[in-house]
Amino acid sequence: MAGGKGTRLRSITNDEIPKPMAPVAGKPILEWQMECLKRQGVLDVVLIIGHLGQKIREYFGDGSKFGMNIDYIEETAPLGTAGALSMLPPFLKEDTFFLIFGDVLFDIDLNRMAQYHSEKKAEATLFVHPNTHPFDSDLVICDKDGLVKRFDSKHNVRDYWYQNCVNAGFYLMNRSVCDCVPKGQKLDLEKELLTGMIEQGRAVYGYRSPEYIKDVGTVERIRHAEKELKSGFIAGRCLQNKQKAIFLDRDGTINQKNGLVYQEEQFALEDCAVEAIRTINASGYLAIVITNQPVVARGLCEEDDVIRIHNKMETLFGREGVYLDDICYCPHHPDKGYPEENPAYKIPCHCRKPDIGMIERCAELYNIDLSQSWMVGDTTVDIQTGKNAGTKTALVLTGDAGKDKKYDVAADITAQDILTAVQKIIE
Repeated sequence: MAGGKGTRLRSITNDEIPKPMAPVAGKPILEWQMECLKRQGVLDVVLIIGHLGQKIREYFGDGSKFGMNIDYIEETAPLGTAGALSMLPPFLKEDTFFLIFGDVLFDIDLNRMAQYHSEKKAEATLFVHPNTHPFDSDLVICDKDGLVKRFDSKHNVRDYWYQNCVNAGFYLMNRSVCDCVPKGQKLDLEKELLTGMIEQGRAVYGYRSPEYIKDVGTVERIRHAEKELKSGFIAGRCLQNKQKAIFLDRDGTINQKNGLVYQEEQFALEDCAVEAIRTINASGYLAIVITNQPVVARGLCEEDDVIRIHNKMETLFGREGVYLDDICYCPHHPDKGYPEENPAYKIPCHCRKPDIGMIERCAELYNIDLSQSWMVGDTTVDIQTGKNAGTKTALVLTGDAGKDKKYDVAADITAQDILTAVQKIIE
């Protein structure tokens, strides 16, 4: 979708080139996109052009000098963010296609997204991710399986805790989606096309990934992206490359130890938690929470209550411009005998720490090199978990401060709190 005017980039475009041709580190945004596609074997591209579209044609031509095959659809009148899809089927050589907005810079493992789309039997898959400003972003509300239930506009009043899950403007769709678009009519992709599909109960999924994808539609964002390109940060986050993570315990590490936390009112962040996560976000490490939540097995709450607490954590972090790449929890507890226990969760499992099921799942999802990663927590259970998984370990002196004594194990480093631990890890 390469028809944007780019009014916020006027100081760069001078109204002489369309927004997707705005230069980033010496190349148009569109060329960076093409390079990422070509590297992964996507060689057939259709450019939907409008405003100053001839400038795009002049630069890219038929794509042969870039080693690609490029066709064009030209809008004679603006058709919104989805109207032109009605004209797309004659150009499609496959049953699925990526739909990409021309003002986003990305480096994504396309095969992983395609595999997810196939496994879910999705008709449309949205690339979703946490960002640094969810409070003024449109949110994607998904269920635990990734099925999109609805969108929450940034203009709505949010009187609830929410997951930091934002639509990135990058999609994988089946050819059948084009059949939903009336010919020659203006149509909004999210508000009309996708919302209509969701209301009909069709398979629209959110693919959550920590990879780099950002709208570079302002001068400030372009300048920031140029720094991230030159530093290697963008390429490094592509899941084709091995990642490193800082796995974080929750209770007593990120939030204050307050007994068994099973109500959202009990949840309060440690004073330095925001700065710790901010430091991780800037470092190249993934920030992933790994937490046992036996409160479900003990019958103190339901899984929905745990998710609500985690949404509070994400909301509080998001308000401060920081984010978690993922949150994993184990609701099980093997020991029986509690008065109100939930027998369905009273089972031994591979996910409960110090077992490593949660870490293994993340390592597979995000291509993590565990030998270059860390487990940070306040108990010997956390340290034993890291040892079992093959990560390095850090004990924090908040919460239980290692006094649980369940395992005779020593951490690689000991720190006063989560911020100090993260600083030591990165140094």
